[in-house]
Amino acid sequence: MKVHLSAAVTADGALDDCTALRLRISDEADWAAVERLRARCDAILVGAETVRRDNPRLVLPEALRSERLRRGASPDPVRITVTRTGCLDPGARIFTCGEGPRIVFAERPVPRLAGVAETIVTGRLTMSFVVTELEKRGIGDLLVEGGAQVLRGFLVEGLADTLRLASRPSLRVADDRAPRFPFDALPAGVSHRDSTCGALHVAEYTLRPDRRDEDLPLLRQAVELSRRCEPCGGSYRVGAVVVTCDGARYTGYTHESSATHHAEQEAVAKAIAAGASLRGATVYSSMEPCSKRASEPESCSAMLLRLGVARVVFALYEPDRFVRCRGALDLREGGVEVTAYPELADEVLRVNAHLGISADR
Repeated sequence: MKVHLSAAVTADGALDDCTALRLRISDEADWAAVERLRARCDAILVGAETVRRDNPRLVLPEALRSERLRRGASPDPVRITVTRTGCLDPGARIFTCGEGPRIVFAERPVPRLAGVAETIVTGRLTMSFVVTELEKRGIGDLLVEGGAQVLRGFLVEGLADTLRLASRPSLRVADDRAPRFPFDALPAGVSHRDSTCGALHVAEYTLRPDRRDEDLPLLRQAVELSRRCEPCGGSYRVGAVVVTCDGARYTGYTHESSATHHAEQEAVAKAIAAGASLRGATVYSSMEPCSKRASEPESCSAMLLRLGVARVVFALYEPDRFVRCRGALDLREGGVEVTAYPELADEVLRVNAHLGISADR
C-alpha cells in the first residue's frame, strides 16, 4: 500500500490557529489539487480531532465522483478516522454524507457508532496497525490529511511514501499553542520538488523510493521457489530470497533441509553459513512471515527483527487457517519497512491449493 500525506501550513508551520473557527490556509487552486489527489486514492484518513473541530465531509465534487465511477471505483473513497478516546459524534458529516464504507480505528469499542461505521478495536493504537489492516482489506492508496498527531505517527513509524505540503507565505500564526506540522519527524535528507499552486508554495516529498521494478522480479523468484516444496497438509508452500546490503543473494523454500524449517529460515541459514551479515538486508517471501509457531521456538518475523533486517517484501498475507498471523504488524512495529504486492497473491494461493485455499476463495 502507498501512503500519501497531505497538509497545508502557514509560513511558520501552523496547521490551524487556536480560535473557534477553522483557519483557511488553502485557496481555490490548492483545494482543487487536493480534491484531485483524494480522487486518485482508495481511502482518506483524518484524526478524530479533525472530525470534532472541522467536521469534514470528505465527499468529492460530482465531476470527480463520476470519473471514479467510470474507472470502476466507488464514488467516494473509503473514509477513515482514528481515535484513542472514542469521542466521536455519529452525526458528524464524515458518517452521514456521501457514499461508501466508513472505518473507525479505536482503542476500545465505540457502541455509539454502531450502524454508521465499522469500528476496528486496536487495543494500542499505532499507525502500523492501521496500515496493516487497511492493506489486508485491499486498500492500495491511502491519503492521510492529519491532524498533527496523526501526521507525526505516520512519519515516526516510517510508513509514508509521499508528502504534499502546501504553505501560504503571507500567513502566520504567532500563538505557540497552535498545532504545527511535525517537521522534526521528516527523514533527514529527503528530496522534494517545489512548485506553486495559486497563492501557495507546494513542496512534494518522496519519503520512500518506488522499488517496484527491483522488487517484483525477486518476489516472483520467491514464488517460483515455493513450488519446490512438497505439498503438506500442515504447512504452506513458501519461497524466500534474501538480498544482503552488498548484493549477495540466498534462497530457500519450506522444508528444504528440515521438516520444521520455513522458507525464510532456510534462506537465512545459508546466508549465515556463508558469513553474510543480515543487518540492513531485504527479505522477499511469497507469504507474510509467520508470527507464531509450534514447531520451533522463534517465529520468522522475530528472527528477522533479531537479525536487523531492514525490509521485508511479500505477496500474500497469511490466511487465517492455522493461526491468526501478525508477522507484518510485528515487523512494522519493530521498525522494518514492509511492502506487499497483492498482484502476485493469487499465484501464491494457487501454489497452496492443496490446503483448500484458492484464488477464488
